[in-house]
Amino acid sequence: MPIHLPSWGQDRIYALLLYANAVMFGLCLLMDPFHVNVTWNPFQFLTPSDRVLVMMGATGTLPIDRLHRWWSLLTANYLHGSLVHLLFNMAALRQLVSLVVDAFGPARMIVIFTFSGIIGFLVSYFAGIVLTIGASAGLCGLMGACMSLALQVGGDGGRLLLRQIGAWAIGIFIFGLLVPGINNWGHAGGMAGGYLLAWLTGHRMQRSESAIETGFAWICIVLTAVTLFYAVISTLLYRLGD
Repeated sequence: MPIHLPSWGQDRIYALLLYANAVMFGLCLLMDPFHVNVTWNPFQFLTPSDRVLVMMGATGTLPIDRLHRWWSLLTANYLHGSLVHLLFNMAALRQLVSLVVDAFGPARMIVIFTFSGIIGFLVSYFAGIVLTIGASAGLCGLMGACMSLALQVGGDGGRLLLRQIGAWAIGIFIFGLLVPGINNWGHAGGMAGGYLLAWLTGHRMQRSESAIETGFAWICIVLTAVTLFYAVISTLLYRLGD
């Protein structure tokens, strides 16, 4: 008998992702409170130390090549570099979760968010990005899924959705070019990954979610929970022995 995601609407999935990101951000601050950056610059207010971010699952060439932390491709999607970084991504996530869950279903949304985040960070790794974090790789994956949906549906509704998501995408990449430290490689990789995954899975108007897709969603949830738990426990043990 297949395991479903009963009554997992957009609100519950958004709450799950919000809590996971908020808890990880709070733990990053608590793990090394004396090195948290407190400044009047809103973009750097409450910035965890790079040391803690690496231990908690940041990805890039440093964690992967030196520490062999390939699992950080998954955990980095739940870490943020400042309070504004977290709030901005969670606000964008609210809008995109609503669109993607309605169009594709909860299981496909979880799979697209998870795997597009991994793809985005993998692209940035091969591009030589030393250290990177943030839910924006997965968010751009959801944007890519919406673009795929718009092209599949077509018509006036498809064109309207494509213009809306396209404007968001252009804004994100322009922001990334103007502001130092933004990982546009991760954004582009995540968006391409989300587009491809959405094209392969199809949307609800084509067919309902399958048991295989639901199974993949549960695998994503379990692997994410296990890797985040491992990152937290290993960091805590290291800090206690430091």
